[in-house]
Amino acid sequence: MTTRLPTYFISHGGGPWPYLDGPFRRMFDQLEQSLVDIRRELGDAPRAVLVISGHWEEKGFAISSSQQPGMEYDYSGFPPHTYQIKYKAPGSPELAARVQELLADGGIPARLDPQRGFDHGTFSIMKPLYPGEDIPLVQLSIDVGYDPEVHLQLGRLLTPLRDEGVLIIGSGLSYHNLTDARSSEGMEPSRQFDQWLRETLVRSSSEERTDRLMKWEQAPLARAAHPREDHLIPLMAVVGAAEDEPGAVVYHQKDLFGGITASSFRFGNVPTAH
Repeated sequence: MTTRLPTYFISHGGGPWPYLDGPFRRMFDQLEQSLVDIRRELGDAPRAVLVISGHWEEKGFAISSSQQPGMEYDYSGFPPHTYQIKYKAPGSPELAARVQELLADGGIPARLDPQRGFDHGTFSIMKPLYPGEDIPLVQLSIDVGYDPEVHLQLGRLLTPLRDEGVLIIGSGLSYHNLTDARSSEGMEPSRQFDQWLRETLVRSSSEERTDRLMKWEQAPLARAAHPREDHLIPLMAVVGAAEDEPGAVVYHQKDLFGGITASSFRFGNVPTAH
């Protein structure tokens, strides 16, 4: 019997998709179902959620610390109503301070940011995951240096949160090349990189997994899949927080944007006591 929470890397889809209708919205039905399934498998275990978002980059690290965060409409070309949507979950200054403390104890300074709102890397997955908008939610930035080791170490320092009822999510995309995503150019890089990810995260030993992630640029078509690794780096943090625990695929789709392969992953076991 365990109450330790697993960690997740979620491929978060495109823009404010849960707030849309029509064919673009329907493209994310499989992703939505995977988030509903995650909610079911966790039951009422999480008391708060910490999202490490690929849409928040800082020199160093920052933690959202408002009691009631606003919104960051960090996308363009979507209908007017998507620039007024609100995800009304409360923040948690207490959790923000706890994250800052854990990181500081391990030699990683992080500043509190009371102004930062929820970006779409966070609210796009939280809307289907926790539609009640009632679970305290804190965001943690990634560092613009994109150093895998730094983010793995960040995750290691956050591990105690998993025993404190905090669900740790890395939000990005297993493939993120916006130039090629809507053409046939993206199909093979996304497929090959996704295959490498699944081999690395699910079928490798913990030591090999860490080593492969440190050298991710050696993966097949790595830079074609991630010209900039902002949407991959959150993965390093959630692996670090569950470094010696098993990985599993929780979402896998081969026809995103008409032909892109994308996956989400869980690290650690589902709690058996809620």
